Amino acid sequence: MRRCGVPRGTSAAVTAVGVAVATGLIWGEWVHRGAAQTARQLPQPRAGTRGAVVALGFGNRSVRPNAVNRWRARIAVRTAEGAELAGATATIICSGGAVRGATPEAVLLRDYIVKRLHWRGEVLVEPNSSSTWENVRNVVPLVEESDWIAFASNGLHAAKARVYLARQQPDLSGRLVAADDYRLGEMTWMKPLLAAVGLVKLRSVFHVEHPGC
Repeated sequence: MRRCGVPRGTSAAVTAVGVAVATGLIWGEWVHRGAAQTARQLPQPRAGTRGAVVALGFGNRSVRPNAVNRWRARIAVRTAEGAELAGATATIICSGGAVRGATPEAVLLRDYIVKRLHWRGEVLVEPNSSSTWENVRNVVPLVEESDWIAFASNGLHAAKARVYLARQQPDLSGRLVAADDYRLGEMTWMKPLLAAVGLVKLRSVFHVEHPGC
């Protein structure tokens, strides 16, 4: 009688895939945790100060914010709320144009922050940027009077934005503070890809005078 069963080697292959996936997820968490720890060396908002939390938009085809934009919105709100708990006043600035869809990323971020996350503080919108370099450049008029500035995104992308601000407006770089951008288990499935892309792009900014992405 012919015996049916799992083809020889299948279990080993499944195990190998599982190990690879687990390794990738752990690596993604490790990279983002490291970026957060580096950012924590920056100053923190102080009582009595006024600051800006810049939520950086991500390409969005739908009229609803995608998972990455919802993540960045959560980072922006908890960063602003943390600053207010410390006695500071925070304004959230949503930045991003209609790069992949009909609605500017900044508008999607603002609506989610106000309607779904119930932020009651001031929210400003910068709806014209099509790259991180432009995000930073276009929010300068909105943040130049702020005592402190935080970029809300994943840790590596936020680090790139801080580099760009230091290049474009060196006088503002001393006002940079860390965003509350790391939570263990938050967006774990996405972190390996963002870590790989983020590390490459973060390295590249040191070799390009006027980056376009």
